[in-house]
Amino acid sequence: MSTTTEKREAIKGGEFLIKETKAQDIFTPEEFSEEQKMMAAATRDFYEHEVAPRMEKLEKGEYELGAELLKKAGELGLLGITIPEEYGGLGMSFNTSMLIADVLGASGSFSTTYGAHTGIGTLPILYYGTEEQKQKYLPKLSTGEWIGCYCLTEPDAGSDANSGKTKAVLSDDGKHYSITGQKMWISNGGYADLLIVFAKIEDDKNLTAFIVERTWDGISMNDEEVKLGIKGSSTRQVFFNDVKVPVENMLSERGNGFKIAVNILNIGRIKLGVGGIGGMKETANLATQYANDRKQFGTSIGNFGAIQHKLANMASMIYATESLNYRAGQDIEDQMNALKDGGMEDAEAKLKGIEQFAIECAISKVHGSEVLDYCVDEGVQIYGGMGFSEDAPMARAYRDARITRIYEGTNEINRMLMVGMLLKRAMKGEINLMEPAMAISKELTGIPDFNVDYGDSYFGKEYHVLKNLKKVFLMVGGKAAQTFMNKIDEEQEILMNLADVMIEVYAAESALLRTEKLINTLGEEAAQFQINMSRLYLALAIDKIKTAGHEAICSFVSGDEQKVMLMGLKRFTKADPINYKEVRRAIAGEVLKSNKLPF
Repeated sequence: MSTTTEKREAIKGGEFLIKETKAQDIFTPEEFSEEQKMMAAATRDFYEHEVAPRMEKLEKGEYELGAELLKKAGELGLLGITIPEEYGGLGMSFNTSMLIADVLGASGSFSTTYGAHTGIGTLPILYYGTEEQKQKYLPKLSTGEWIGCYCLTEPDAGSDANSGKTKAVLSDDGKHYSITGQKMWISNGGYADLLIVFAKIEDDKNLTAFIVERTWDGISMNDEEVKLGIKGSSTRQVFFNDVKVPVENMLSERGNGFKIAVNILNIGRIKLGVGGIGGMKETANLATQYANDRKQFGTSIGNFGAIQHKLANMASMIYATESLNYRAGQDIEDQMNALKDGGMEDAEAKLKGIEQFAIECAISKVHGSEVLDYCVDEGVQIYGGMGFSEDAPMARAYRDARITRIYEGTNEINRMLMVGMLLKRAMKGEINLMEPAMAISKELTGIPDFNVDYGDSYFGKEYHVLKNLKKVFLMVGGKAAQTFMNKIDEEQEILMNLADVMIEVYAAESALLRTEKLINTLGEEAAQFQINMSRLYLALAIDKIKTAGHEAICSFVSGDEQKVMLMGLKRFTKADPINYKEVRRAIAGEVLKSNKLPF
């Protein structure tokens, strides 16, 4: 739900690159309602009293505990946050479900168990099921009576999911399909009661989805996978040998399975991005407490500049991740509500709303997973030798974090997807990308305007920098599209460079907009901690964008044109320097004083 009465200006997915966004038009975590805060507090209480005490047993392979915890979560309503009340859920908002995923992100393996059930194991039925399918299955899934899983990946079909070989053959009497094939990396596979299974009918180009019940004959599985991390999450290979599925259990239409997979994965991506925040915060808080408690050379190691450098970077990155996720979450929710108000059916409106912001979902997944990886790595470093010990919490956090850059689509795939989606929308005329890109090419050969009006905003100079950073994408992306045209998909390195520019622009802008909103509410003095984090993040983003832009330009442009574009890159990434040391010390000082992240 939106918690403000202000009218938000509608924006399309990806338009942040070409449109100015105002602070009043984004949602920030500070705006959650009392009801939403109470749900978060109840979830945190569930984590601390039910999940945390069982983590060691989960790590040692007592997988049935995951099923028990899901059922307890169901009793609290945590499995049915966005499921309508008529199907046994709470019927709450998309951003509320984001908040719950955020809190449970601290639970490591269990966050995967929870996410697999509430996301990919349940949402295909909610969004694509018939009324009969919803009535039959959603109440069981929302209460935890049944546990769900999602069977898409196969040994030879990972990122190229549509190439799966699992077959569904219609019976002679037309009453059921016989499914035969193999699926792997199935989260919750060891105890799931309901399986969303993707298979091909005859020589169809695309997959078809089916709802399969665990008790039906012909389903078997391998032993639990021995994994690097998320050891407490049940992960198995599942085999289907002539499993008879009633025709009424086809999900949506024949050949619509790949579309279902793509749309559900969009949700999975942003939920993974926001879910990483809980893990980041838990890691940063533990590292802060250790830095305060650990004494070396007669003082707490938190007093050392090298440790403060790490804590400040962690805090700034987490703040940016949190800012971009709830900004995107509210944009998705607003789009859903607008479509419903326009007369669209509820399920379709939700799907279209998420699809509209698929670019931001991919940004959330990549940024969240990589900041999580950064935090756990630095957490191990702050703990020093103890960080390498299984007796301390950092080892498990380090192992658990690594999978987040792989599942829900690898970060490489997501980087290419976000740029590809943006360019396709531009080609279709959905986003006016080419006109500003052409304007940038003219600007490159013109005389720079040194009389800049920074406006009345507290962050006037920073927003001017952001505007120029967006020009880096338009300059490089426009030239790449012009050069490679319909073969640009083959230029993966350049696409990944462009994606890095997109990600850093969105993250830095989200942090600045959130902080401006806080300044307008609390005043500059009260928001000084957030001001420092936002400025540090922007400085870090500029450095990344410089590198990505330089690599891309040198990869496909040469001669005088290359020189002109490199000069443009230098111009567009120019910014007033900050005192990195003092800003980091100020940020770390607040974190250490609070003995945790104070936001």
